[in-house]
Amino acid sequence: MKTNEHKIRRVLVWTLTTIIMIAAGIFIFSQISPWPRSLLIRHELNENGRRQSEELEPFLHSEISTVYDLNYRENDKEALLDVHFPDSISTTVEKLPTIVWIHGGGWVSGSKEIVGNYCRMLAGKGYTVAAIDYSVAPEYTYPTPVIQANAALDYLNKNFATLHIDSGSMIIAGDSGGAQIAAQLANIISEPAYAAKFNIKSALKREQLRAVLLFCGAYDLNDIKQADSRGPGKDFLRTVFWAYTGTRNFIHDPEVATASVADYVTPAFPPAFISVGNADPLASQSYMFARKLARLNVKVDTLFFPNNYKPLLPHEYQFDFNNAAGKMALEKATAFLSSTVKNKSSKKQ
Repeated sequence: MKTNEHKIRRVLVWTLTTIIMIAAGIFIFSQISPWPRSLLIRHELNENGRRQSEELEPFLHSEISTVYDLNYRENDKEALLDVHFPDSISTTVEKLPTIVWIHGGGWVSGSKEIVGNYCRMLAGKGYTVAAIDYSVAPEYTYPTPVIQANAALDYLNKNFATLHIDSGSMIIAGDSGGAQIAAQLANIISEPAYAAKFNIKSALKREQLRAVLLFCGAYDLNDIKQADSRGPGKDFLRTVFWAYTGTRNFIHDPEVATASVADYVTPAFPPAFISVGNADPLASQSYMFARKLARLNVKVDTLFFPNNYKPLLPHEYQFDFNNAAGKMALEKATAFLSSTVKNKSSKKQ
């Protein structure tokens, strides 16, 4: 009996020691690499995103056609996009103002499928909507997604005729990390000096880009660093920026300074709709960016909420249609597009 108890104790001690060693190894590795934490963040964000997408299904009331998994960049297996448009034009040559949606996910997660239902809702408002995939961190680092997004625009611009795209009425949109990429892409199109920093040619002419929709984004890494040192999400922010930029000391790395798009915008930036929830850790980023654009006399429409608005609205609040604010965000954004883009389809280009 004592022999069995001794064996059991040995097994328990060995098991506990192994668990402690593994945990210690993961902790040590996470101090020298963003991989462990960023992969955990990816899993959690993807699960949350899929749940949000499923919860949107009861609100899909329009018949939408979709072309899936178009490869927009040669020799890049992750460069895929889906195109959604009203089913009523699927057998016609009609072209609609086109929203190009860049998904969020902290640059380490997300997919075109996760934002697919939201894009279908936008298409139901009378738009063609392209949702793009891009390579995420830590496997790929900045500025890879920016270059891919520009390639996606190039593909859509060249294939407008078969995809119901009014290439003279393009809108770039994004949420969270995707909003940051969207803002950069809009500035690449608007400001040649900024495009030159990436050594790429803008896929669109400025007159083709009619507006941007930006939800819950980050636009200034310096401000992010200050939030990092204060807020409860500091580990999250540090991890995703470390993963995305490929450098732990990203705030002082001149190679990633261009990610702070707020430092580079000019009066040529397109009309912008900007929104964020009142309980979003990144709320100050949207407030700051809206003020910056307004000072440059860029047309800006915002949907912000007072601090005492209830229920409190978290990051990515716009995808929650069980909350009145989520529905309001869609209505306000599409009203902005109607007044700015002049929602008129064209059968010729």
